[in-house]
Amino acid sequence: MFLTLEIEEEADGRFIAEVPDLPGVVAYGTTQEQAVARAQALALRVLADRLENGEPAPSLLPLDFRAAS
Repeated sequence: MFLTLEIEEEADGRFIAEVPDLPGVVAYGTTQEQAVARAQALALRVLADRLENGEPAPSLLPLDFRAAS
């Protein structure tokens, strides 16, 4: 799965990064890298919250969890 990350520079010089596929995942940073890192971390938190609450979440990786025997 791929999530699109949109980055813009604000008039005051801050950067804003947004993941349009995940409503509310918007983060500011003083640098582009900081804004991206914050948006990525927030996106992971949102996806984890959805999984924990049984809400639909997109497939993240070709990852398979199996119970140990």
